[in-house]
Amino acid sequence: MPYDKISELPDSVKDSLPKHGQEIYKSAFNSAWDKYDDPGERRGNDDRETVAHKVAWSAVKQEYEKHDGDWVKKKS
Repeated sequence: MPYDKISELPDSVKDSLPKHGQEIYKSAFNSAWDKYDDPGERRGNDDRETVAHKVAWSAVKQEYEKHDGDWVKKKS
């Protein structure tokens, strides 16, 4: 299910990412949710929601990294 607001994100996302990271996550999740509707578009046996969460975390990791347990924006 796509997310309309960042307040709807899983607690594991809301409790660990800064607001900008949450926005990236939501946008990437929703995009992947639409893109991987067809099981033929997915690799392996992952369901649509699992794939969307993986894509969302991957998008976050392009701009953020974990330091001492906290997600911080990568330096350019």
